[in-house]
Amino acid sequence: MWDSIGGRAKACGEYIARTGCTVRACAEHFGMSKSTVHKDTERLERCDPALYEKVRAVLGVNLRERHIRGGDATRRMYALRREKKGK
Repeated sequence: MWDSIGGRAKACGEYIARTGCTVRACAEHFGMSKSTVHKDTERLERCDPALYEKVRAVLGVNLRERHIRGGDATRRMYALRREKKGK
């Protein structure tokens, strides 16, 4: 599927930079593990430093916001449970 590891790393980096997605979403999109995506972002530092900086910025935002996303997911889960119980 991939011509090289560097090509795969660039494809993942471009996808993350373009969409602003999480590592988990990128892994699901490309059909690989989260660990592979993390390693690919590290490889970008050598392959494409400019893209690496963009990806690190997106992943930094995701890291700072993950507790908010987790809280929202929990709130939605309990709201669904209450809704089902009320029916």
